Amino acid sequence: MEVVVKRSKRRKKTIQARMIEGRMEVLAPAYISDASLQDHISRLQARLVKRDGARDDAHLDARAGYLNKKYFQGCLTWDSIQYSLRQERRRGSCNCTAKTIRISQKLSGLPQWVEDYVIVHELAHLLEPNHGKRFRALVRRYPLAERAIGFLIASEAIERNHG
Repeated sequence: MEVVVKRSKRRKKTIQARMIEGRMEVLAPAYISDASLQDHISRLQARLVKRDGARDDAHLDARAGYLNKKYFQGCLTWDSIQYSLRQERRRGSCNCTAKTIRISQKLSGLPQWVEDYVIVHELAHLLEPNHGKRFRALVRRYPLAERAIGFLIASEAIERNHG
């Protein structure tokens, strides 16, 4: 999602976002720092996506940026994060060498907190390629991890029985 930021000295407190011709226009006070504004933009993007119901690769990148900052102190880098139609059984995958992350397109219809768990899981692989103790500790930084795992297990059981 393309983001256009318009700063104004007359705007004192509020930050507003709206969709104009397929891009997100953000209206912000002139004094707000870029770092603070980026946090607001990530949250506003998630809200707009929820309202409009469309998640795309730019949305994934924005969420990954937000989650990286929140749970990994912003120390992670990746070359790309994309939705994939080819993830049939996996929720996501991470190629640590190429620094590419793929997230199953199926997750785009789930609640944002569930998709966020999968993003955190794949981001953690950039630091720890296996599923060992250190990896699990990284993933547990996300406070809804256990709840999201339960949600995914239940969703898959329902899909198996009714799909």
